[in-house]
Amino acid sequence: MTELLIVDDEVHVVDRLYATINWESIGVEQVYKAYSGTEALELLEQTSIDIVLTDIQMPGITGLQLINEINLRWPKTKCILLSGYSDFNYAKEAILQGTEDYLLKPVTETELLATVSRVKDKLQREWEEVVSRQRLSYTLKENLPLLRGNLLNDLLQGRKMSEASLRDKMHMLDLSDYHEHAFAIMMIRLESEFLEYDISRLSLMEYAIGNMVEELFGERFDSWHTKDAHDYLVFVMKKKGEPEAPDKEGTAWLERTASVLQSAVNNYLKGKISILVSTWGTFPDEMNALYNRSLSAFRKRIGNEHELFMRLGDEPVQAELSALQRLYEPPTLNHLLEAARWDDVEEKLGVIFDEMEAKYTESQEHLLEVYFSIASAYAYIAHKNGRQLHQLMGKDYDRMTDGIPFRSVNQLRDWSTRALRRMKEDMDQERKDSRMSLINEIRHFIEQNLASDVSLQSIAEHVYLHPVYVSKIYKLETGDNLSDYVNRLRMDKAAYLLKHSSVKIYEIATQLGYQRPHSFNHAFKKHYGMTPQEYRDQYT
Repeated sequence: MTELLIVDDEVHVVDRLYATINWESIGVEQVYKAYSGTEALELLEQTSIDIVLTDIQMPGITGLQLINEINLRWPKTKCILLSGYSDFNYAKEAILQGTEDYLLKPVTETELLATVSRVKDKLQREWEEVVSRQRLSYTLKENLPLLRGNLLNDLLQGRKMSEASLRDKMHMLDLSDYHEHAFAIMMIRLESEFLEYDISRLSLMEYAIGNMVEELFGERFDSWHTKDAHDYLVFVMKKKGEPEAPDKEGTAWLERTASVLQSAVNNYLKGKISILVSTWGTFPDEMNALYNRSLSAFRKRIGNEHELFMRLGDEPVQAELSALQRLYEPPTLNHLLEAARWDDVEEKLGVIFDEMEAKYTESQEHLLEVYFSIASAYAYIAHKNGRQLHQLMGKDYDRMTDGIPFRSVNQLRDWSTRALRRMKEDMDQERKDSRMSLINEIRHFIEQNLASDVSLQSIAEHVYLHPVYVSKIYKLETGDNLSDYVNRLRMDKAAYLLKHSSVKIYEIATQLGYQRPHSFNHAFKKHYGMTPQEYRDQYT
């Protein structure tokens, strides 16, 4: 998904370009607005932006100053200058600042779309080069990443080892500077198209993502990663050269760059990922605890939905030896339930019972062993989600408390599958109710603030969530973009006022948050195919 930011101190220019240009025709799916350089920087700190279209002459931070700051802080973001000033010195300075193109006002829609499309294509070629480099280096660096990943997996799972042994291993793997340093976990789940790949191609994609992380974060952070038991990519992020956790600005940069990574994977690897960024801990003492909290948050807030981004707020499975191989081999039931992988849980139960029927159909001991493992896993995940098991399972809970064991594999299979589906339905409904409550709160805020600020940033601040998360959840639950909802609400209200009141058109524009009637006229005509006055004349 390509994201564009339009910056100009002339509000009507921004609103017109935002509302009247068919950005989706060239693959730009999200457009943001800023009315000053300062507002643009604030938005860039919070949101993944691929291309910035900015005016040159603005009070405060000029367009050239804005571009210089973007080049320093977000070098992957491309910039295009839009100005009414045709002086060659401006164009020359723009070129020196690394601007991708220079357009003179008034610019036609065809010219503007062609320029943005060309810059978008260049950005894609650059990312393809990054991915290609990673594929070439995959074989050369095969052994060292594998050893590092194995050690990290041991630490994530809470494996105990002496300090001396850990230090020796870290030194051997050139990871010594992680000791007693602050770190955060960035957890990535590959989704959609990636799930259809064979092992070889999926491995290439995972290494490509690792290279993208190095490219995006390498200026400020060291990263160390592995693939865990849930098939998540887990990155341990450490600030370069300093043992302390980054300040608020550094943390915000980390989170924003994580959302850039999500967009880049979608655009250039053609697959979706969900990302969680944790709070800060100290290595190695807090590694296992922070990892487990991140897993829990992934399950509760993201679940089996796709392409979400969130940050972790201030919020070990035992496997004993057994002849029942399928019951204990990873991923275990607890692991799958932690990750809210409901289909995989059902599949896991299937292979467990198939093994039981093939080898131990007459063994009451193995039947009890499977029952206790499943019941324990169900109780664990229910309590982990703050739920009472009897509330989730209804009458099936009675089979757990009446002391009568299951007499056959089929009885236990039916009970396990039925109980699993009831838990899934309950937890899915709970998550959906929570999200619909969020949607309703967002819509109420928009309705109350149409005349002022209903930007994505202001909405996100109102509900105390990250802008990327708010945007994705709204689209996921409603099938609609937030910006489309705001525009439709404005147009519906405008049509009602034009039809049922004598309020002047410029006053209607003000009531709907438009700074100039000209911008309102453009937006209204694009939506209804006629001007506001023509619409009103139909009913007079």
